Amino acid sequence: MKLETTRLILKGINENNTEDILKIRSNPEVNKFVKRVSPKTNYDALQFILTIKQRVQNNQTVYWGISLKDQPNLIGTICLWNFSENRKTAEVGYELLPEYHRQGIMSEALKAVLNFGFDELHLQEIVAITNTFNENSKGLLIKHDFILLEGKKDEGFPDNIIFSLKRPPGNEEI
Repeated sequence: MKLETTRLILKGINENNTEDILKIRSNPEVNKFVKRVSPKTNYDALQFILTIKQRVQNNQTVYWGISLKDQPNLIGTICLWNFSENRKTAEVGYELLPEYHRQGIMSEALKAVLNFGFDELHLQEIVAITNTFNENSKGLLIKHDFILLEGKKDEGFPDNIIFSLKRPPGNEEI
């Protein structure tokens, strides 16, 4: 499932993206606010890709690699996942190599994914969980009209905060 924006192509990932996924998911700056086991080798990155492909096939996630239109390499990823049982709510997750921060790239990608989520998947709400100290991520979410859910906790991750974006008015299901 490919999405295009003015500057970006969002596309499914595959085995050819192993080195890019390794570079993104093992980057210390990208991982600064994320608690996960980062890939150490191409094999680890390949295992992650195969897991994602399986989850996409099983409709557990919609996952895109982000690349600039004039470059084939991935510079980040964005996904919708953690769908509610009734498939009306999903969580958005994203990551971007630091050299591409503060250029509006993730904002452009997020806008495309939000539109896809509301218009194509007919979601009623998209949530985002980010670290309290991740100012870039918080700013991105606020820019796109996400609302901080005061007092809502991400169990097991006390430094995380949860944001929510409801389907825009006029986009309701009939």
